[in-house]
Amino acid sequence: MAAASCVLTEDQFLCPICLDVFTDPVTTTCGHNFCKSCITQHWENNGHYKCPMCKKKFHKRPELQVNTFISEMTAQFRLSAKKKDRSSSEQQCDKTQVPCDICAGTKLKALKSCLVCLASYCERHLEPHLTASALRKHQLVNPVKNLEGRMCKKHNKPLELFCKNDQMCICMLCTVLEHKMHTVIRLNEESEGKKAELGKTKAEIQKMIQKRQIIWFKCEKW
Repeated sequence: MAAASCVLTEDQFLCPICLDVFTDPVTTTCGHNFCKSCITQHWENNGHYKCPMCKKKFHKRPELQVNTFISEMTAQFRLSAKKKDRSSSEQQCDKTQVPCDICAGTKLKALKSCLVCLASYCERHLEPHLTASALRKHQLVNPVKNLEGRMCKKHNKPLELFCKNDQMCICMLCTVLEHKMHTVIRLNEESEGKKAELGKTKAEIQKMIQKRQIIWFKCEKW
């Protein structure tokens, strides 16, 4: 006989006082459940001992029993909700994004591309590259669609260097063969340098525009 499926919903684990998921759930002698801090604070504020649910009055403060069943089920619900949040963070890939090469069926968006494997990975399939010692040595970059274009056509190695002499991207083997004795830097260094140059040029152009606007404004006054 198949076991009935149990679907955990948030409503099953809400404290009737704070209306939030139970924290340290306890049960009163009348059988109702509350967060320990909620029912304790409720009694202290009201000055008498009465169940907020069934209104049963107690002559003295009742002994609260830890509800181990609800406590365990609440922990299970929190874990399930956490997994659900993680799952929702893995977005389905759209046309503007790089898809995961490993996902079967619905493709999730890739977080990284590996220049050694020549493949792109979503959060789930990227994990081995972050944990396995052999894969941690692989070079990961931000997701790119044309991975083959990042490989040296002569040596089939990642284009991770930049030759200043020939102004081109090269691989490690290129430095000992075709580009021997040339000035070579890492590709990301060249990229950052170009970005800095563009930023400087943009700032200079902006200054020129501002100066011309000032001159034009003065001419208008005359």
